Amino acid sequence: MKLKKLTLKNFRNYEGQVIEFCEGLNVLVGKNAQGKTNILESIFYSVIGRSFKTSKDKEVINWGQERGFVKAEFERKYRDVTIEITFDKSAKKTVKVDGIALKRIGELMGHANAVFFSPDELKLIKESPDERRRFMNIDISQTNKRYFYLLGRYEKILASRNKLLKTSKDIETLKQTIDIWDRAICDCSQKIAEERAKFIEELAPFAEKAHSYISDGQEKLEIKYSGIEKGDDYQSTMLKNLQKNLAKDYKLGYTSIGVHRDDIDIFLNGVEVKNFGSQGQQRTVALSLKLAELEIIKNRTGEYPILLLDDVFSELDASRRKKLLNFTSKTQTIITCTDFNEAKAKIFVIEKGKVKEIKN
Repeated sequence: MKLKKLTLKNFRNYEGQVIEFCEGLNVLVGKNAQGKTNILESIFYSVIGRSFKTSKDKEVINWGQERGFVKAEFERKYRDVTIEITFDKSAKKTVKVDGIALKRIGELMGHANAVFFSPDELKLIKESPDERRRFMNIDISQTNKRYFYLLGRYEKILASRNKLLKTSKDIETLKQTIDIWDRAICDCSQKIAEERAKFIEELAPFAEKAHSYISDGQEKLEIKYSGIEKGDDYQSTMLKNLQKNLAKDYKLGYTSIGVHRDDIDIFLNGVEVKNFGSQGQQRTVALSLKLAELEIIKNRTGEYPILLLDDVFSELDASRRKKLLNFTSKTQTIITCTDFNEAKAKIFVIEKGKVKEIKN
């Protein structure tokens, strides 16, 4: 698939802009704080329905304006898709696909696909399990709406159980009422965990191959999902653990086990990357995971997603930049950087929220 045309109006620092992208490599060049990343953010919004920079939709509206607008026109293997998002300071954002308004954001999933990577994605390796769960959730949801809705259902069940933990007057009263939420969590957790385990099992060989290519085969990458093991009687084990931890959860006021606590274990040559890998190793692993996403989405949808790379070249040496460009030649790629002379590309010069010049 590819993004043919992007229209922005009062989005971030863009008052009004239309950009037409080529099928292969597109490069957004400019100094810092000119609006390059804002373009990638608008594309990501069109695919996911949310930002990678903020949880508040109203923050993307141009300063002093009441509304912002993004329109992305995609070309897909079997049909073209147009996605429009309107942001309003006094109302919720509205999302349309081919002119039809969506009732739920989950309905947007799968109409277009993209993978985003920036130096900030290092937190995928270094920081809390929240980041690795977010990685799984976004990627799986792009090709599996059922999974997206399962996450929403799980969050509601978890909130209800946590409310009960906080409001019950004593643990004996709690024991009489919590079983219904425990069983609901077990059922939903198993379905989520199974999808995650399947995803990681599919992702691992692609990530290993990508990492071997970028690092010249000097390190072996291994990835494992910590949430479920083959052959587990998942619901029975989960229910026993919830009951075992009830006193602890009651004291804490929240549920301490479940898929909301699961993680991905990542190793290089048998050593945990998060705690013992160098920053260079962690960066290469994070990039390898993102490149592996391309193959996962290709396998599941029949076509490669758009690859969005934000200021990645500043973090890579010349050899790895060249390898990255070779690796991404199979898909439409949109890159931001301060200068570019790496390969043939369509170059957009960005200055103060305007595309000042276009070179082919």
